[in-house]
Amino acid sequence: MTATIVKRLRVGVLYGGRSSEHEISLASAAAVFANLDRKKYEPIPLKIEKDGRWVLSDRPPSATSAADVIDQMRNDGARIRGGREVILPARPGAGADTLMLLDHRDARTRETHGEEVDAVTSVTGLGLDVIFPVLHGPLGEDGTIQGLLELANVAYVGCGVLASAVGMDKAVMKILFRHHGLRVPDWVVVWRREVQADRAGLRTRIERVLPYPVFVKPANLGSSVGISKVKTAGELDAALDLAASFDRKIIVEAGVPDAREIECAVLGNDRPEASVPGEVVPANEFYDYDAKYISGGSKTVIPAKLTDKVIAEVRKQAIAAFEAIDGSGLARVDFLVTKSTNKIFVNEVNTLPGFTTISMYAQLWQASGLDYPTLVDRLVTLAVERFKEKQDVRTSLF
Repeated sequence: MTATIVKRLRVGVLYGGRSSEHEISLASAAAVFANLDRKKYEPIPLKIEKDGRWVLSDRPPSATSAADVIDQMRNDGARIRGGREVILPARPGAGADTLMLLDHRDARTRETHGEEVDAVTSVTGLGLDVIFPVLHGPLGEDGTIQGLLELANVAYVGCGVLASAVGMDKAVMKILFRHHGLRVPDWVVVWRREVQADRAGLRTRIERVLPYPVFVKPANLGSSVGISKVKTAGELDAALDLAASFDRKIIVEAGVPDAREIECAVLGNDRPEASVPGEVVPANEFYDYDAKYISGGSKTVIPAKLTDKVIAEVRKQAIAAFEAIDGSGLARVDFLVTKSTNKIFVNEVNTLPGFTTISMYAQLWQASGLDYPTLVDRLVTLAVERFKEKQDVRTSLF
């Protein structure tokens, strides 16, 4: 009998990016590379540098935590940068050759071989079957990359354009959640121009609606970057300035007294599933960037110590939040649950959450019976499934 040869899918793992979560992305991508089954997949490292260039990286990232990535970049930054430049032409139907490699060779080398000194020597198709974006924050998690991949008509892992955009904008997200009957903390939208023009009037507008303490957040950012807990009026200006340095749109949100931070992972397309919920016990006063990635000391309790009734409700609301934004592939939904009354507030949804093997998303699925290699396999399968479904959509009347 002749053995059946199964073609391995070429998976472009896209990481890095131009957001402040660049380092977290490298750590997430390292875990994906380490756990993609080489019998089924051939991972290709595609890095977006901080200056926006797409490169076929010389080697995949290896540091598995944001703190390690930061240390590596400080100590040996040049060694983990560089690679051949990649372009993504908007050529629907191009299939496997959608992503192209530009071969930029040294001009003197080309002159030595009698070649014309052009900007580009050759353009070669990379032959990718699916893109696995492991990007966090703006210009990666917010629908921009997803829109580019839609134009190129290539399969990709995770939420689509709408869900990604809504999942990044905390203000629009809250409107949708409230419309779908999900409880969210009260909030006020503030614009950078207001912070710069009329602080006294802005303070009055906020205090008229929200009591202290409040949380001040950039509307379009993740990983708790730029977030401050404000307990008094005297702390408000500094918090607004910090948030405004990261985004032109700012959310000022009511604090939920006596709250536990509960997280739940969602996986799937049309029939999403929810993991067991877990609890984050932050080392700092709240789960900020330092507590998440730098200082250590924060703890996770998986599964969370909640009553069966609350667990069931959290899982139900996680799926409802996912469906409210038209999610697909994956997301992590974060909740605030009051200790005394078990009142549940949906805090936010993360469409590309931290993705290392010790990140909450992966840990929640591990506790639910799905290990990391199986998880990434499921995500690629879901991406291909959704892509094939989209190909059946009519694009012409004739």
